[in-house]
Amino acid sequence: MSGRRHLIWLGLTPEPERELPATVAALRTVARQPADAPARAAEAERRRVERLILHGTQRGWLRYLTEVTRLVTAVAGSDHPGDRRAALRAAEVVLDHHRMLIGLPGPGYDRTAADRRALESAVRTLRATPPDGDRG
Repeated sequence: MSGRRHLIWLGLTPEPERELPATVAALRTVARQPADAPARAAEAERRRVERLILHGTQRGWLRYLTEVTRLVTAVAGSDHPGDRRAALRAAEVVLDHHRMLIGLPGPGYDRTAADRRALESAVRTLRATPPDGDRG
C-alpha cells in the first residue's frame, strides 16, 4: 500500500479549509468578548485547520469535523446559543465534504454516517427557522 492512499483525503475539496475557520470561530464565540475576539478566534481556528491538514491524518480531520457537527447540532437544537447563519454554513460545508467521501477508498464514508444524518437534520432545522434578529 502506498503512502498516497493515506493522503488522498486531502484532495477532496478546499471549502472546509477556506470556510470553516470563520464559521467555527463564530460558533465558539460567546457574547461579551472584546471587539477583536472574533478575528483572533478565526485566526486560531485557521491555524488549527492548517495543522490538521498539513500534519494530521484523515482520522484526526474527521474527529475535527465531528466536533464541528456537535457545535452545529447544538445551535440547531437550541441547546447552545450561537450564530445560526454560521451554523448553517458550517453544516452545509461539512455535509458536502462527508458526502464526497463515498468516492474515496477506506472507511471514511461509513465512519461519517451518523454525522451526515445529524447534519442533514440540522440543515433542515436551520433553513426552516430564521436566524436570530430576523424573526418578526
